[in-house]
Amino acid sequence: MAGASIAAELAQLGGGAIVMLEAEDRPGYHTTGRSAAFWEECYGGPEIVPLTLPSGTWLREHGFLTPRGALYIGRAEDSAAMDAFVARFANSGVSIERLDRASIERHLPGLRPEWCMALWEEACADIDVAGVHQHYLAAARQGGVEQRNRARVSQAERVSDLWHITTEHGDTLRARILVNAAGAWADNVARMAGAAALGIQPLRRTVVQLRTDPLPPVDLPLVLDISGQFYFKPESGRLWLSPHDEEPSPPCDAAPEELAVAQAIDRFEHVVDWRVLGVDRKWAGLRSFAPDRAPVYGFDPGTPGFFWFAGQGGFGIQTAPAAARLGAQLLLGAERDELTQAIDAALYDPARFVLDSR
Repeated sequence: MAGASIAAELAQLGGGAIVMLEAEDRPGYHTTGRSAAFWEECYGGPEIVPLTLPSGTWLREHGFLTPRGALYIGRAEDSAAMDAFVARFANSGVSIERLDRASIERHLPGLRPEWCMALWEEACADIDVAGVHQHYLAAARQGGVEQRNRARVSQAERVSDLWHITTEHGDTLRARILVNAAGAWADNVARMAGAAALGIQPLRRTVVQLRTDPLPPVDLPLVLDISGQFYFKPESGRLWLSPHDEEPSPPCDAAPEELAVAQAIDRFEHVVDWRVLGVDRKWAGLRSFAPDRAPVYGFDPGTPGFFWFAGQGGFGIQTAPAAARLGAQLLLGAERDELTQAIDAALYDPARFVLDSR
C-alpha cells in the first residue's frame, strides 16, 4: 500500500518518470494482503489521528468504507485505563461515548458478567483493502508509473547526484530520488543506500479465523480489549480474532505461531460464552514501527535524495490517502491541500531522530 499510494500521488502531482520496484511476484503480498481491514479513529494513538480523520473522509467518498462501529471493553479493574483512554483522545477530533452494561450487551450478545464497561466509537468501519490497493495501482499505471515485480533491490549507490540502483536479477536504473517504502525492510534499504537506519522494527501480529456457535452477528462491532489483549470482528460468517501480539521479528514472510493462536482463543473464551468450533485459517503479518511509533515521512537529513515513507505500523492502510498525499507534497515541494492542510509534518520528519540524539 505504501509504495502504490505514494507512486500514484507523485504521478498525479507531476513527479516525472517513476519506477515502482516490488520484491515479490505481485504487489501487496506481505502486510497489505494480511490486514484485519478496519478503519478506526483511535488506532495508533492521538499522533496518528491527523492522518486518520482526513483519510477516512477520502475513503468514504470513494466507497471504500462500510460502517461497523468499535467497542472497547473492560472489567472493573480497567476503570483507570478507560479514563486514561478518554483523556488521551480529548480534543483530538475523535468521537467516543461511554456505555453501560445494558448498552454493551445490545452490541455484544453472550458477554461474560465481568466485562462491565465500554467505550463506543461509532465511526469505525470496515475497509475494502483490496479495493484501495487496486485503486492506487491503477492510478499509478494511468499516471505513467512503471511497475516492476520480482525486482528486489540488491545495491543502491549515490554517484554524481544520481542513484544507481541494481536489482537481484542484475537490472539497473538511475534516479534522482530513492523513495524508501519498503515496510519491514525499510532499515535494510537505508543501510544499503548508505543512510543511517532509524530503528524501524517489524513486529509480528497474528490473526485467526474461527467457526463459532453462535455465528457472529453480522452487525457485531469491532471489539477491542482496553488493555490491548485482543480484538475481534465478524467476516463472512466467521470471526477474525487477534491476540494483539507484537513479537519482534526480522523482516520475513511472517507465519503464525501456535502459542499466539492458542492465546487468542483462550482470551476470546474469557470474553463471551460462545463455543469455538474450529480454526478455519490463521496468518500473520509484520507491522513496522519507528522507535516513537509514529511514521517516518520526509527526506533523510544526512543522505541527499533519500526519502523515507515507512514505519506505518498497523495504521498504514487506514491513513494511506492523507499519508501518500503528504509524502508526495513533501517530496516535490508542492502546496498542501484540503487532505493535508491540518497535518503537522514535523511529527513524522526523519530529522526528529537526529535532533533527539543530540
